[in-house]
Parts: sequence; C-alpha cells; structure tokens
Amino acid sequence: MKFLKFLLFVILIVVIAGAIYFGTQDGTYQIEASREINAPREVVYDIVNEYKTWEEWGPWKKEEPTMVFNYADKTSGEGASYSWQGEVDGSMTTTEAVPGISLKQDMTLQTPGGERKPEVYWTFETTEQLATIATWGIKGEHTLMDKVYFAFTGMDFEADMQEMYEQGLTGLEAAAREEIGKYAVNIDGITQYSGGFYLYRTTSAKAPSVPTIMSQNYNGISTFMSENNIAVTGMPFTIYNETFPNGDVIMTNALPVREKIIVAGDTNVFSGYMPTVTAVKVTLVGNYINLGEAWSTAMKHVQDKGYTLSNEKPFEVYVTDPQDHPNPADWITEIYVPIEDLK
Repeated sequence: MKFLKFLLFVILIVVIAGAIYFGTQDGTYQIEASREINAPREVVYDIVNEYKTWEEWGPWKKEEPTMVFNYADKTSGEGASYSWQGEVDGSMTTTEAVPGISLKQDMTLQTPGGERKPEVYWTFETTEQLATIATWGIKGEHTLMDKVYFAFTGMDFEADMQEMYEQGLTGLEAAAREEIGKYAVNIDGITQYSGGFYLYRTTSAKAPSVPTIMSQNYNGISTFMSENNIAVTGMPFTIYNETFPNGDVIMTNALPVREKIIVAGDTNVFSGYMPTVTAVKVTLVGNYINLGEAWSTAMKHVQDKGYTLSNEKPFEVYVTDPQDHPNPADWITEIYVPIEDLK
C-alpha cells in the first residue's frame, strides 16, 4: 500500500512538473506565406474574397477528397462565411474586408482537444511590374493540450501549416491565371457604324512596339484636347490603314469629337471624319492579346459569306477602359470590317 501511494505520488509529481513545463512554453504562433502572382491585385483579391472559390484553389480537398463545404447566403465581403465537415470540422467568417487591400477572417476548428479559434489574414500589394504580392497568414495560441500533443507525437505544426499555405498560394496563382485568361470572340453580324469627327495621329509601327506607340499617340491626343478644352465624345478607336504579314502596321489612333476641329500649329494631331459604314462586326471580350484571333475570325467570316470589302479601312473600338476594368477578361473590343452595301 505504501508503495502504491509512493507510485501515485511520483506520477502526480511528474504530471504537475509536465504541466508546469508545457504551461510555461510560449504557445503563441504566427505563420504566413507570400507569393508574387502575375495578375492585377483586384483580380487576386476578388478570388480570395469569394469563399465559393476556396473549394477550387485551396489544398484541402487534395488531402481530403470527401470534405463537404457549406455556404451561407453571403459568401463575399465583410460578414461572409462558410463551413466544412471533414476530419476536423470548422467554419470561417470575414470580419474585415478592405477592397483590393486586405482581409481579416475568424476561423473556428472543432478539434479532438476542443474548440480552437485562430485568426486568418490576407494582404495584397501591387509591384512595379503590376503583379500582386499576396500574403496569407494565421495567428493564434496553442492550448496546453496542443503543446503536449505536439511534443509526444513529434508533429511540426508550423512546418505543416507553412506547407499547406504554400500549396494554397500555388492554387490561387493558377486560379488567377485562369481568370485573367478567359476570353470569347463573337460574330455579331452586319451592322451600321455611324462614324463622325475625330482627332488622330497616324503612325507606322513594328509589331512588338504597337502597344507602346499606340499609348504614346493616345496620350498626345488627350493632352492636346485637354489643353484646348476639347471634349471626348466616345471611346478610342484604331483604324488599320495597312497591315503586313509580319505584324507591322500603319495605324491611325483616334478619339471621337463632336464637330470638326481646326488644328493649328505643329501639334502632330489632326482632324478627321469617318462616314457611316456598313460593316461586319465581331466582338472580343478579353485580353488584347487575343485580338489576332478575333481579327482572323472577322476576316474569315467576310470571306465565307462572300462579302466585298469597301474602300473604308477596318478599325477596332475599345469599349472599356482598362483603368476602370483591372481584369483583362472584362475588356471589350469591337472590330468592324467595312463592306459594300448588300443589294
């Protein structure tokens, strides 16, 4: 009996000593991972902000395919939430959402050792190259039971979380790449384009320098109009005076105006007029890098239908301003191929 009491006393001492040891170990943690993603900040933010996308780019289903996700009525922005059932059930709620900048989320995990409530956070920064640095972090505090479990099982909590977050960012990068790569080319058929007056610059350009020269031309025209209090009455457009097999062009970059403008001085800005034309219209919704395919579609349609090209040059109208629509998948470009009036 004395031996049994002694044994229980020793066990009690060991338990107390262990509790003191583990209890005095720092249980706070903060783990984060960052990734530079070649996509606009707004696009990356919007993907993360919408919980319904997490099931696709998150790493969880790869490790646990049977995991079930449940979504609340509100799944994006402050107050949004979702939950899941799996080996460890849990839920997450967005507590703060600064559009395009940051997110804060409260997570609840139902572990065998009890409920855990870590905090999750995201930040999004734009680089000089207009890519996005996405940072995904989590912070919280381990309970005494957590610290004992990690010590006896050898589990490296921080390393496991770091690996999971890196995998998640890889999935997020793929999701962002897919999002900005979406595009569609639609043949709208024959239409009337009303034309009108415009201010323009005409330039020859090698294929690789077309975007740069185009931007310079529009900036020059816009500056001239601003200095002379001339209002723009429509969206920018480009007339292709001549195109060459190697991609080089002679192009006219133009901004519509209400009436004929008398241009004086050495401004390199000129006044022009486009008559009403009958044209085959094709619309590209997506990045400008797909314009080649859109133009090929337009010209093939003209050929297949046996239409005759008119003397007016083909042109494209930029319906959306990329500054207002950061996602290239939302850019709209209308292509017009003027044809002879049908009889």
